[in-house]
Amino acid sequence: MVKTIRLTTAQALVKFLNQQYIHVDGREFPFVEGVFNIFGHGNVLGIGQALEQEAGRLKIIQGKNEQGMAHAAIAYSKQMLRQKIYAVTTSVGPGAANLTAAAGTALANNIPVLLLPGDTFATRQPDPVLQQVEQEYSAAVTTNDALKPVSRYWDRITRPEQLMSSLLRAFEVMTDPAKAGPATICISQDVEGEAYDFDESFFINRVHYLDRKLPTERELNEAAELIKASKKPVILVGGGAKYSEAHEILITLSERHNIPLVETQAGKSTVESTFKNNLGGMGITGTLSANKAARQADLIIGIGTRYTDFATSSKTAFQFDQTKFLNINVSRMQAYKLDAFQVVADAKTTLEQLAPLLEDYTSEFGGTITELKEEWAAERDRLGKVTFSREDFDPEVKNHFSQEVLNEYADTLNTELAQTTALLTINDTIAPDSIIIGSAGSLPGDLQRIWNPTVRNTYHLEYGYSCMGYEVSGTLGLKLADPTKEVYSLVGDGSFLMLHSEFLTSIQYNHKINVLLFDNSGFGCINNLQMDHGSDSYYCEFRTHDNQILNVDYAKIAEGYGAKAYRANTVEELKAALEDAKNQKVSTLIEMKVLPKTMSDGYDSWWHVGVAEVSNKESIQKAYEFKQEKLTHAKQY
Repeated sequence: MVKTIRLTTAQALVKFLNQQYIHVDGREFPFVEGVFNIFGHGNVLGIGQALEQEAGRLKIIQGKNEQGMAHAAIAYSKQMLRQKIYAVTTSVGPGAANLTAAAGTALANNIPVLLLPGDTFATRQPDPVLQQVEQEYSAAVTTNDALKPVSRYWDRITRPEQLMSSLLRAFEVMTDPAKAGPATICISQDVEGEAYDFDESFFINRVHYLDRKLPTERELNEAAELIKASKKPVILVGGGAKYSEAHEILITLSERHNIPLVETQAGKSTVESTFKNNLGGMGITGTLSANKAARQADLIIGIGTRYTDFATSSKTAFQFDQTKFLNINVSRMQAYKLDAFQVVADAKTTLEQLAPLLEDYTSEFGGTITELKEEWAAERDRLGKVTFSREDFDPEVKNHFSQEVLNEYADTLNTELAQTTALLTINDTIAPDSIIIGSAGSLPGDLQRIWNPTVRNTYHLEYGYSCMGYEVSGTLGLKLADPTKEVYSLVGDGSFLMLHSEFLTSIQYNHKINVLLFDNSGFGCINNLQMDHGSDSYYCEFRTHDNQILNVDYAKIAEGYGAKAYRANTVEELKAALEDAKNQKVSTLIEMKVLPKTMSDGYDSWWHVGVAEVSNKESIQKAYEFKQEKLTHAKQY
């Protein structure tokens, strides 16, 4: 006779989460670390009651914004190399809708997270309930339907027994490296509290195995032949290489065969920047050395990369008439990118099995790799010494702003600090094993180019979705993932204003994070984009109704939350603030007023964006003509 246990749907959910384990390379540990929550009428009496009654080993954290706490959960999973997750529960209506941007962030980056929004009544008896949307064409549509296109797995629970098959499917998806992404299970609020006699065997310890997918003999042999036939191969290190923990074999192959490494945003810090053959980031936000190597390559070996437009310079980074592609990826879809030869397998395992097949092969790069690395080191050093003069500002840095406008910013913000100078000061001052995080604006470009991570897995950029507001909330996730390390959010004022809700959560739970706020009073990255393509500066600067530059005291905001705050507008002030922040026990914020147009620019790269085909401005007409000319060099598929 089947043994059963009578539980509510929500109680069964919590009990199940406690019993999920993951097995990776001989190690076995719990997969679900805890639950972020914001309770409302759609989940407080169901999931809330279940957690209060018996949370088990789950850590419970109260969030302040649904998107913010979900971003913290995503950053936690990303930093844990997708081997552990937090679940996120919200109420119905706007609480669930706020998950949409976060779900998109997780989906674009292939990060597992379990989203548990409440839903309207399964019985429909009291409809329309508070926060319920109504559509004339279907009574079955709720706010949660908006989560379908940004979820890897999506389900709605309208009967208690549906939970069992739904949870099994969700965990299958989240623990599959090829499909990893957000799993959304919407539970009708009346069903959350409804009881059912669940089979006891449903709650046994369940182990999900992350077995490494092995390459076939055909894949290995043909991949080896491609490499041995090439003269100048380049290895492109993507996020899949980091998740696969392919660090050692990448260094071995690169050294043994003199093959340069270049990186995507997700792949950066898989291999330390100090490694002699690591030329840094590639593409639009890449280094000149990496982009030069890619231009010379006759074979690109893509390791766990999605080949986004930023990594490929909108498919203009390579000489397609001479360059072939070899892709190693657990995702068959990603392996097919750029018409490559596909090895659908785990990165680390594949490279280890390829190694003996390459024998005495050596590329023809010779000493070029060292020359390229030294060339970029000199340029990086220059970027760290950019200075401002009210009389004669460097026209390369000015980037369309007149001297008069730059002087206005310098006077209003009371600063002469350049963004690149501030970044390199930070890089040189914080502990090498500190973890940094970024996401949107001009900072990701500067970070991929000039930030040198000398310790593995200390560079955490969300650039699959480039979601503004991820930076501060995500830093809390980093701290939860590695409580022993100092963690730093590098964020612009635009992103900070967009969302920083979990800064308060970090203070509330005594999880110290450090926010490094670069304030140039505007959406500087997009301002560059519009002006680079012939437009004037239009609604991207932060100006008042009478055209005065906004000067916000962000340090005072942080102090109001209970954080330790600093104001640093010079290199000396910044160094002192960083050193003092290391000694603090509470979260900190360092406000830096930086001059606009002092970020680094593209190096031998191009970004395909929509430019007006018809305009009354000659500068826009020229920008459109330039785009059309560049497209003649771009691969079309």
